[in-house]
Amino acid sequence: MTESTHHGQTQHGRPWVPWLVTALVVLMSGAVMYLAHQGTSRAEALAERSRQDAVDAANRARDAESARLQLEQKLAALEAERTRLATEKEQLSTEKDQLSQTVQEQEAELAKLKATYDDLEDKMKAEIAEGAIRLSQAEGRIQVDLVDKVLFDSGDASISARGQEVLTRLGSVLAKVEDKSIQVSGHTDDSPPTQKLQSTFPSNWELSVARAVNVVRFLQETGGVPARRLVAAGYGQMRPVSSNATPQGRARNRRIEVLLMPDLPSKRTPPAAVRRALAGGTTSKAQAKPARGTK
Repeated sequence: MTESTHHGQTQHGRPWVPWLVTALVVLMSGAVMYLAHQGTSRAEALAERSRQDAVDAANRARDAESARLQLEQKLAALEAERTRLATEKEQLSTEKDQLSQTVQEQEAELAKLKATYDDLEDKMKAEIAEGAIRLSQAEGRIQVDLVDKVLFDSGDASISARGQEVLTRLGSVLAKVEDKSIQVSGHTDDSPPTQKLQSTFPSNWELSVARAVNVVRFLQETGGVPARRLVAAGYGQMRPVSSNATPQGRARNRRIEVLLMPDLPSKRTPPAAVRRALAGGTTSKAQAKPARGTK
């Protein structure tokens, strides 16, 4: 009786044990749930990080591909520019060589032109000294101005004996000149042909042409100047070099001009262009017959 009573008292004396067990179970369950939640959160964070790393890696790959494409485009542009510069350099080199050759040819041509000028000056020094012939050089051209009295008798279109001697000396120089167009042009003063001559020379146009043609024919037939390089032109009174108000001025205007036009290699002038350049004067072929008359 005493033991039973003691045992019952013991059981009734620990009423908190079940509660303790329950609390421990609850705590353990909570701990397990917390740990499980922590593990899940950690796994989700790792997954998110991995996803973000994958996105970042994809972005870096995209940026790298874009940079590669841009680099390829720049390289292609640089290669195209290099090719263009190489082509341009080659063209410039070719043009430089051509220009150098042209300059050398022009210098040689101008040197020959100067030699011709010096030769003419020597051959015509007597007439130059007396003022009957004027010799000038400009822009690669040589011009010989002969007053009419040197070549023609007064009022005559045919060449005088003195004129033949002068033209023979002139032709000896011109015959040696190559690659030149030689224009022989006749000029008059403003006095019209006399009534006696008007049946032959209705105006100064015809008279100036006749004198130029006679000079051209003489240079060709006696002076040995190739006909293909000769051009005869008549300007009448349209291109005076002095005033017609004085006898001296009219005398200067009655003249024959012999113009040597160099055919430089860089700017070769075809015969047709030479004749067009002489527009304004009446041209006539060298084959025209000599004419005589009195003005």
